[in-house]
Amino acid sequence: MAVHTTNYTRTFIEVAEDCPTDHAQEPPAGPATTAASAPTIAALHYRMIAEHPFEHTSDDVVFSTWALRRGLDPADAEARAAFFAKGQACLRASPLGKRYGWGVLSDAEGRVALVPRESEEYALLAADPELGHTRAMRSRRA
Repeated sequence: MAVHTTNYTRTFIEVAEDCPTDHAQEPPAGPATTAASAPTIAALHYRMIAEHPFEHTSDDVVFSTWALRRGLDPADAEARAAFFAKGQACLRASPLGKRYGWGVLSDAEGRVALVPRESEEYALLAADPELGHTRAMRSRRA
């Protein structure tokens, strides 16, 4: 069984060209927490990366978000293997870069951290020729 990955290494995912904000924003948590509701994907991505910069890979974030929203254990190795048996959307598709103004930096091991688009660090990373560069996916067609 082939295993797919969403991980990038030494890459900076810049915010989408059509991102509606010029300052990074913390995503809203979503509806009031009840047994039937789950935090938004954006809130889960934000919390996991912002609270633990350079600790998780994109695969960790994408799978854990999927598992938590379905009431599964993010540590379930079998569920993770089945999830990555087919291709999955990477953090380029995350609302963090599409809507909320966050760049995502991947280090040499694929671990990720958030960078607010209005920061000096963002400008330096966006101009760094030593990094791979891509953008978050647009929300609308050009």
